[in-house]
Amino acid sequence: MVGKALRVLSLLGEYPDGAGVSELARRAGYPVSTTHRLLSSLQEQGFARSDPGSKRYALGLRLFELGQRVSHARGFAGVALPVLRALTEQTGEPTLMAVLDGHEQVYVHSVQGPRQIQIRGEPGLRGPLHCTAMGKCLVAFAPAPVREELVGSLELAELAPRTITSREEFAREIRSVRSRGYAMADEEHEPGIRAVGVPILGPDGVAMAALSTAAPAYRISVAELEAFVPALQEAARELGAVLPR
Repeated sequence: MVGKALRVLSLLGEYPDGAGVSELARRAGYPVSTTHRLLSSLQEQGFARSDPGSKRYALGLRLFELGQRVSHARGFAGVALPVLRALTEQTGEPTLMAVLDGHEQVYVHSVQGPRQIQIRGEPGLRGPLHCTAMGKCLVAFAPAPVREELVGSLELAELAPRTITSREEFAREIRSVRSRGYAMADEEHEPGIRAVGVPILGPDGVAMAALSTAAPAYRISVAELEAFVPALQEAARELGAVLPR
């Protein structure tokens, strides 16, 4: 069964816009019922995803996570890394990048700054949405139905004394992020850590990813972080033009 699942997974890679169960079954040479079971198992593990409307399946973000770990270990630089490095040179602080996956964010790139104490976001690792600068941006600039679902159903776990745990307050915060175009997280995820984030938008105004600068609170004030917003937004515009859609 492992071989069959890998066969279906390989076929999914040939359909960037997704494929139906019948088409995949025909290509793989398996019964439709077997193909459906394999796809369900792959989806449970995050290797495949399905669109409830079209009933089509596509590759899941779990593959991207694993690929990022291999890529990071072997030193491969994606198209985003030069932009992130240039931003870190401007700010003197780490630059992080993440994408949305369900009710979490997945870190995809991280560039460290010159300081001894650094905030890290290891590629492939996951993080919360409600209490991080990038997470708030990913929620605020998600497609409207996704945004509404996240605002209404995200678990607002208290991870630090300043974490937003009120549903009404979180909804106000997301509206504010959409209005001003950036997000702050002032010791909301971890005590002593501050971050500012911006969305990387596609032509439709939907976030493809998010970008942030993070630093220890003792080293940087909220006002100093906000001063990085123009540089972050310029980097986000550049990334929005070069990242694959």
